[in-house]
Amino acid sequence: MTDSGTATDAGPSSTDPTPHVGFADDDVQAVTIADSARDYVNRLRGGDMGSLPAILGLIVLFVVFSSLNDRFLTTYNMANLVVQAGSIIVLAMGIVFVLLLGEIDLSAGVAGGASATIIALMLIDYDWTWWLATLAGVAVGAVIGFAIGALVSGLGIPSFVVTLAFFLALQAVPLRLIGSGGSLRFNDEVLRGLSIKNVPVTAGWIAAVLIVVGFAAVSLWRYRSLASKGLVHRPLGLVLIRIVVLGVIVLGLTALLSANRAPNPALFTISGIPWVAPVVIALLLFWTFVLTKTRFGRHLYAVGGNAEAARRAGINVRRVKILAFVICSSMAAISGMLAASYTGKVSPGSGGGNELLYAVGAAVIGGTSLFGGRGRAMDAVIGGLVIATIPNGLGLLNQASYINFLVTGGVLLLAASVDAVSRRRRSSAGV
Repeated sequence: MTDSGTATDAGPSSTDPTPHVGFADDDVQAVTIADSARDYVNRLRGGDMGSLPAILGLIVLFVVFSSLNDRFLTTYNMANLVVQAGSIIVLAMGIVFVLLLGEIDLSAGVAGGASATIIALMLIDYDWTWWLATLAGVAVGAVIGFAIGALVSGLGIPSFVVTLAFFLALQAVPLRLIGSGGSLRFNDEVLRGLSIKNVPVTAGWIAAVLIVVGFAAVSLWRYRSLASKGLVHRPLGLVLIRIVVLGVIVLGLTALLSANRAPNPALFTISGIPWVAPVVIALLLFWTFVLTKTRFGRHLYAVGGNAEAARRAGINVRRVKILAFVICSSMAAISGMLAASYTGKVSPGSGGGNELLYAVGAAVIGGTSLFGGRGRAMDAVIGGLVIATIPNGLGLLNQASYINFLVTGGVLLLAASVDAVSRRRRSSAGV
């Protein structure tokens, strides 16, 4: 089966559907750092912006909010920001898979709410263990995704229509199981602890060091392997720069979150990385591997770039679409669980608010294209941080809620405009 040459708008070349990831893309052909920098600038000029606008936007938000309120960069608020962003990032990761196909899932938010309701019921009414209840919730999400994918790919109904119908129908699940005006407490020690408890400081440092060392080992091994075979590889200097940058970010954040952030440090201690962070990191690593190193990932980019060409190449387009929706709804279930962990309860309106809009916004702001074929799991993380930073910073400034909606909407519109302009420039350049 041929996986290459099927995506016209999916990656750095016609034979590699893997998306650009910036300076350190797998297909960099430069032999020096200067050549690599020039290659990156040329890609920017050609419309391949990637996550650069989101990163610059996040930096601007941090600078503005920290200059207006000295509490923004405190360790307490940074930990709170991580927890607030968790459910948005996870839901956005699922949305990325659907957007890669040029599709949309309007039901992801309420699918998460319905799944969280099932988890809460299993914990309260049936006394299930947390992991078994979580599996049940994820299974519910997977079934929802399978049904959506089957209708979209099998009957050819537009995903907008199918998921809009599911958006309306799935709101009946928590309403029927909980009742109007009611709620279910989400007080399992483990699941609730994802938002209110922290990783022990020592364990956090060990994990951070292992991440940096592991990344360095894999990067250097890959460089040596490609160089010894005479294949195209990144400059060694660029490899070392990437290792140093990752090390500074990971170890710096670990040091920041390991400090005592209790309001009254003399009375008690609050320190360590919130448990939601390892969950997000694990999902990020897993889905990055799936998208970049597996046949399914290559097929996903190929179908998103040109579904007809992918079909002619022997790719089972229907199966790819179904799996993408299954992944999206399963991630929605995990996101719903994290949201319930944060609020401590599940209500009939869970997942029916702005969760979906924020998640789609996070994916697009992070760099995932609305037109399919381009995107990464990392886009959800970057975009999710941008989305979560806006209400966090505005809240510290005591701004009205309508300001939050105006700013978030403006940022999303700007990101969509950048995506459209970038796509036009890539088309003009024949990419």
